[in-house]
Amino acid sequence: MNDNQAIIRFENVTKQYDNDLIVLDNVSFEIERGKFYTLLGPSGCGKTTILRLIAGFTEASSGDIYFNGKKINSVPANKRQVNTVFQDYALFPHLNVFENIAFGLRIKKVKNTEVKKRVSEALRFVNLEGYENREIKEMSGGQRQRVAIARAIVNQPEVILLDEPLSALDLKLRTEMQYELRELQRRLGITFIFVTHDQEEALAMSDEIFVLNKGHIQQSGAPTDIYDEPINRFVADFIGESNIIPGSMVEDFVVEFAGERFECVDKGFDPNEKIEIVIRPEDLEITDPEKGKIQVKVDSQLFRGVHYEICGYDKDGNEWLVHSTKKATVDEEIGLYFEPEAIHVMRFGETEEEFDKRLEAYGDETHAN
Repeated sequence: MNDNQAIIRFENVTKQYDNDLIVLDNVSFEIERGKFYTLLGPSGCGKTTILRLIAGFTEASSGDIYFNGKKINSVPANKRQVNTVFQDYALFPHLNVFENIAFGLRIKKVKNTEVKKRVSEALRFVNLEGYENREIKEMSGGQRQRVAIARAIVNQPEVILLDEPLSALDLKLRTEMQYELRELQRRLGITFIFVTHDQEEALAMSDEIFVLNKGHIQQSGAPTDIYDEPINRFVADFIGESNIIPGSMVEDFVVEFAGERFECVDKGFDPNEKIEIVIRPEDLEITDPEKGKIQVKVDSQLFRGVHYEICGYDKDGNEWLVHSTKKATVDEEIGLYFEPEAIHVMRFGETEEEFDKRLEAYGDETHAN
């Protein structure tokens, strides 16, 4: 990727605080212009630190950060073409909606006619036309978030950074704002970098996701790729619910787990190499025991609205989670059927580069055939 496409680039960036705590460890990545990115991971994984490094609120201990191809390590925050929407929105309670949005323009001494034009345009983008004179305390949580976004876009930044801006909202409003944010990003056509620990939020909104853990990017890619092809146990467990079972690759396209051998679509492993397999709960079909590839005894069942969540154990003691529209009965034996394509094989210690090359080889073979 060249710098005309990469608006932001990190090269071997490390952030270490005075107490020797390394929060980012030799991280490199690129952000393309005009996409919606999500930094996803648990608390303390380094995602907010990346946001702060891009914004200029903190400095890297080592490594370089580039913006439009120019190194910005020493560029102060107020000189960077980015704006941040904070978790608490950081709105001024003594200013009305118009003046909150106009605040940055006033600091830059933009002419009043231009201020009015740009604030009106920003309000239109976030569907708050007519709210110019409303007091902040009179606004709902969702409306305050829109004001914060309008204040960010009014300065015409090239990148908007969003630090868990939906976390204070109730579930219904969060879902609504996910759609609104995604649509807003598409209309604006500028780069959004969104921080969250909520995997459903990340899957719903993103063009690309960076999954972080302990200062490292574990995996990056499109939501469907990361969900369908997790690189390791952490990613598989963090992105959605998974059945992760120990096993071995008998040979190409044959895997062994739960005491049985099954066809799969993976190849290129050492004979009898120890691996872990992932099967998503929705890829398991409940059948009569004799028709199932695996038999499990049902331990519990919960109704989740659109499906039943059924938990059971096979003869080897492996736990199986199933999402199904069929009901089961606690203590009954059921069969689980799955297609070879539902089995995803994870190799211990595989790097993302090695993992991507392995998947590309599968794709090349498919096209060749």
